[in-house]
Amino acid sequence: MGARIDHDDELAEHHEINVTPFIDVMLVLLIIFMVAAPLATVDIKVDLPAASATPEDRPDDPLWLTLAEDHSLTLGETPVADGGLAAALASASDGRADPRIFLRADSRVDYGTLMATLDRLREAGYLKVALVARDGGSAGDE
Repeated sequence: MGARIDHDDELAEHHEINVTPFIDVMLVLLIIFMVAAPLATVDIKVDLPAASATPEDRPDDPLWLTLAEDHSLTLGETPVADGGLAAALASASDGRADPRIFLRADSRVDYGTLMATLDRLREAGYLKVALVARDGGSAGDE
């Protein structure tokens, strides 16, 4: 509250709102919202396009590596033991230099497991990896 002294020396109350603290609070809130607003828009929905590339010709003797839903690996028709991927690929490639590995993963395999499998292939020295997809996008048949 403020007081004003008039000519007749009476003390009277001065009724005005002090807006300076109100403006300070509003500016602080404005800055907080300006900083927080971009953080709320992080969730971006992306509709990825379908692949339009023409498939390459399949080699005569491809190396099929299958990653099943239970995270087990199968090379061709032979199950691969944990830690035995490099040895199995070496024996299946018959000494071919740098063969292409066709990796088929179940659609229910999580991304982390797929990346771990790709890392294991890279560590074993197999850098040519082709990810196999279903032709035409049909979901029920293989």
